[in-house]
Amino acid sequence: MAIPMWVIAVVAGIVISAFMAVKTGKEEREQEMESIEREGEIYMKRLEREKENRERSLEA
Repeated sequence: MAIPMWVIAVVAGIVISAFMAVKTGKEEREQEMESIEREGEIYMKRLEREKENRERSLEA
């Protein structure tokens, strides 16, 4: 009672597909987090510049 080769090929394809889906999802999450961190840094720099501008305008 041997398992047909096409069944083995289909199961292998499903396993490989699942592995690639998990791997791609992880990479996308990492890229998204890096993008969010960069946007946050830009926002914080802008807030700091605005704060400095307000302090300068109060001193003048």
